[in-house]
Amino acid sequence: MRKFLCLLLAFACTPLVVSAQNPTREQKVRADKAKVEAEGFWLYNDLDQAYKIARQTGKPILVSLRCIPCEECVKLDDDLVDTDPVIRPLLEQFVCVRIVGTNGLDLNTFQYDTDQSFAMFMLNADQTIYGRFGTRSHRTDWVGDVSLEGMAVALQGALELHAQQPQSKVQLAAKRGEPLEFSSPEQYPSLQDKFTDQLNYSGDVVKSCIHCHQIGDARRDFYWGQSQPIPEELLFPYPHPKSIGLVLDPKQRATVKSVTEGTPAAAAGLQAGDAIVALNGQPLLSMADVQWVLHNTPATGADLSLQVERDGQNSEIVLKLSEGWRRLDDPSWRVASWGMRRIATGGMRLSSLSDEERQELKIESPMALQATHVGKFGAHAAAQRAGFKVDDVIIEFDGQTDLGREADLFAYVNDHHQPGDVVRVKVMRSGKVQTLELPIQK
Repeated sequence: MRKFLCLLLAFACTPLVVSAQNPTREQKVRADKAKVEAEGFWLYNDLDQAYKIARQTGKPILVSLRCIPCEECVKLDDDLVDTDPVIRPLLEQFVCVRIVGTNGLDLNTFQYDTDQSFAMFMLNADQTIYGRFGTRSHRTDWVGDVSLEGMAVALQGALELHAQQPQSKVQLAAKRGEPLEFSSPEQYPSLQDKFTDQLNYSGDVVKSCIHCHQIGDARRDFYWGQSQPIPEELLFPYPHPKSIGLVLDPKQRATVKSVTEGTPAAAAGLQAGDAIVALNGQPLLSMADVQWVLHNTPATGADLSLQVERDGQNSEIVLKLSEGWRRLDDPSWRVASWGMRRIATGGMRLSSLSDEERQELKIESPMALQATHVGKFGAHAAAQRAGFKVDDVIIEFDGQTDLGREADLFAYVNDHHQPGDVVRVKVMRSGKVQTLELPIQK
């Protein structure tokens, strides 16, 4: 057995070279399994064994969640595992496995932003969570959110917290969330007839895999399918710190890079260079830890306490978030937004027009959402069937003219409608206003 083991929980890992010139996703998954097992550095698909080894060795556990193929973050993975001289010695101080797929995943322990294709957990064998790593604010561009340097300081921070066990356990309790609606993905109604708690390696592995984003979709469908409003934390999940004016340095744990004027962060008095040591009593290892606290802050608002180190001095700062603060974030980049487009726009993707574009089209309404995509298949073709076309500009939706973003329209439908309702929509097309009827879907 190697002197050190690493636990990497990855939802189907790095693209690998196989015999085919253009390998399929199925080939990539199977090649990854063969490569990991042959190298023997990581445990593969055996979290129970990883917990056992962690208890025996006293080492912490690193859990990395990654989709196959993860083209956007593959370079980060290659550097992390194979070459980085700073990160590799840190990884070797953890206990380690790669688990492919979220089937059977313990959702009471592993709660994270499921719209990401890369995320990490650092935890103890007793499932005390030290922190999270991995942040995303764009569909493909990770610049400004994660870095190798940021990963290194997060890993080092986890090792420091692990050395303080069990004294730090009470302080870390809030890093573990409340139980979700179901304890594993395949138990959700929209998934239970399609998937099991195991991957099917004797058949089609890819089709048997529950992807990360499907967890979020299943949670939203659970409420909407019962004609209940979707909880706001599922409509605006894991708000990015920049949505409240807090721009953090991706190379540090939680150090302020800049503060946007006129935002809650500016009102709190935060400044560039401030190191946020703790947020609401939780020690921070990364930007993802900041998001975890924000995700668990009520939509109605709250006062968050910050322990800040500035110029070598520690101070307490209060960050006030008022009602509706979550809606400052823009979730349009998320995979989850396609489910909301099915529900609220009949499969259209909407983009806010600029002032210049509004003037050019002579649109006087305060609302101007242009259809940049109109779906053609299944439930996502409802808008097309209702007569909507690409480049239509929505200037009124159900009598509302103040829905400035696609996300605002999603929230409005969630607050005021149920499946089966029909809303009247005014669109500007070729300089003329037309009124169409759009069904709200399940």
